[in-house]
Amino acid sequence: MIGLNDGCDVDIAEGIELFEIKNLKYKSILNVEYLNIPDRKITCIVGESGSGKTTLLRHLNNLISQDSGQILYKGVDIESMNPISLRRQVVMAPQNPVVFNGNVRYNLIIGLMFSEKPMVNDDVLKRWMDLVHLNKGLDESIDKFSGGEKQRLCLARILVLEPEVLLLDEPSSALDEDTEYLVVNNIVTYAKDNGKTVVMVTHSKSVAQRYGDVIITIDKGRVSDVEQKEGAI
Repeated sequence: MIGLNDGCDVDIAEGIELFEIKNLKYKSILNVEYLNIPDRKITCIVGESGSGKTTLLRHLNNLISQDSGQILYKGVDIESMNPISLRRQVVMAPQNPVVFNGNVRYNLIIGLMFSEKPMVNDDVLKRWMDLVHLNKGLDESIDKFSGGEKQRLCLARILVLEPEVLLLDEPSSALDEDTEYLVVNNIVTYAKDNGKTVVMVTHSKSVAQRYGDVIITIDKGRVSDVEQKEGAI
């Protein structure tokens, strides 16, 4: 099994996409003949409910293994990689936020603990909270957090990890329109300023059109359209 440093923690050669998907099949849910996802871009995945968007996203860091086909990350088959090493670089924020008993600080640093990364100070944690517009104290209990606050807490948790790739599954589904704009805009700006890749499932066509460099449409498990956009924010 190949570790991430044995062929993945490298610059991408010209002409190689970040993810390359070939003949991917999974149950009766996905049937993707070929798909590229570019490095350091914002890729939005859209489609009807049940079309396979989230299932595709979960394949990208091997949370699900395909029945057949191949997914390459930086030119390496993800099935040959150490899954833990892969998921330290390709991190997913699920639509339904996962929170842990305790305060805000614990929920932000638990990812660092699991990934054995160095701890960061409170000022750093607050900066990530500000980025997702979570106006809470670090010692505050999460017991009475709303769905939207939990969602933003989970987004801040993965941002603390500073992964190479952010997989975002409906990151604004529990947010009102104004907060959605602020949060998604800040995440996209951060990603572009820091050379990160975002792959985002969204039900909102306006979000996809505003932020996506690439918009992938999934219909009944198949890629029905890939739009390369210019001038995305």
